[in-house]
Amino acid sequence: QVQLVESGGGLVQAGGSLRLSCAASGRTFSIYAMGWFRQAPGKEREFVATITWNGGNTYYADAVKGRFTISRDKAKNTMYLQLSSLKPEDTADYYCAVARISSTYVPPTAREYDYWGQGTQVTVSS
Repeated sequence: QVQLVESGGGLVQAGGSLRLSCAASGRTFSIYAMGWFRQAPGKEREFVATITWNGGNTYYADAVKGRFTISRDKAKNTMYLQLSSLKPEDTADYYCAVARISSTYVPPTAREYDYWGQGTQVTVSS
């Protein structure tokens, strides 16, 4: 089992920035990749970004490419998501997740991730 705890959400004005963190504990040696997903009210959960744990390879959803940056600190077992140039449509609950094997789909799907955090809310006001 891998336990995940997100932090860093909040209320920000459009054009502003936030940094989300996701701290992993437990069987972290089983992590192949970590990712961020988000879910807005009334919408399905959607992929945001992912990073491979050892190689640091990244992949982003088109909607956030160039505005969000995913990174990880292996020594701290922590993943980050830097959100910049935020838009009201970025408002959602953001979830971090762990995958134990490589994704089959591009972009990755939520069902390919094995462990999930509790989510952190991001609200962008216009």
